[in-house]
Amino acid sequence: MEGLLDFVLRDILTRSGGIDRCVSEFIRVTNTLLPARVFERIVPELHNGGRTFAGVPVRPQLLGSDPACLADNAAVLASLGPFGVDLNFGCPAKVVNRHGGGAALLEDPELLSRILCAVRRAVPAHMPVSAKMRLGLHDDKRAEECALALQEGGATELVVHARTKADAYRPPAYWERIADIRAVVRIPVIANGEIWNVQDALRCRALSGCGDLMLGRGMVTDPGLALAIAALGDGDGHGSGEGPADAAPVIAWPTLLPLVADFWQLVRTRLDRKKQAGRLKQWLNFLRHRYPQATAAYLELRTVNDPQVIDRWLAERCALPLTVSG
Repeated sequence: MEGLLDFVLRDILTRSGGIDRCVSEFIRVTNTLLPARVFERIVPELHNGGRTFAGVPVRPQLLGSDPACLADNAAVLASLGPFGVDLNFGCPAKVVNRHGGGAALLEDPELLSRILCAVRRAVPAHMPVSAKMRLGLHDDKRAEECALALQEGGATELVVHARTKADAYRPPAYWERIADIRAVVRIPVIANGEIWNVQDALRCRALSGCGDLMLGRGMVTDPGLALAIAALGDGDGHGSGEGPADAAPVIAWPTLLPLVADFWQLVRTRLDRKKQAGRLKQWLNFLRHRYPQATAAYLELRTVNDPQVIDRWLAERCALPLTVSG
């Protein structure tokens, strides 16, 4: 999730519990061999044994369409010791698709297989190479064919976002189509898309047959969502579809607020000053869907762009010395 789930938010959300692994924002690969510092800038967890400070493994994700170039970059990335390499075949962004990347590749299953095969050969045999796909570009008629192509190329795991590129992020997600994909492949499949609460997780497991789920915007909106789902157990795909969709968040606001303050401290020390206030307001705008207190905070800070004003605002509410110079 480019521009949102970066290393700063990964650090904070993995402190909440319930998360087994993270995938980074995509690292765009065109016709250049990227230096190690580019991978380390986007995935600084590589300096921490490939884990967030909470100890959760992070798998860097590459996006591109040239098998040889992706393979060369995957080899550089692999030398930095990540917990595997992930490949993006699901991004719906027009600028990405226009250059033949992301979901546009789902029109060419043969190319999908060649990319996977090239990357698989370029990294150590023990290192997982996973892939994320949507159901298709304009429709889902080739979803199974694409999944098989990725498997044949050597993917060790497949995440399926249960919508096409044309569907964008509009509900619903077609979780039952993930079950169709599971029926034809032999590798593990993880379900993704439109999981906002425990009830969604149960229904997704029941319809997709997947025990493992990937969370995106739902986790940003409710940082306790993974913890709540983990409390259900591993899941066997046979959930009832019933769940407390409107239950109170597992992480109450008084517990979450110090994490918001920690997030702000990281933003203050790691991001450019001009971007700092916007990043906090961006997360508060997501949190307000689950927390009335976040709505109040967002409204209070909506027009504030001075980081030092936000320092004082958080210090007053958290009783913490949050002032950062600059």
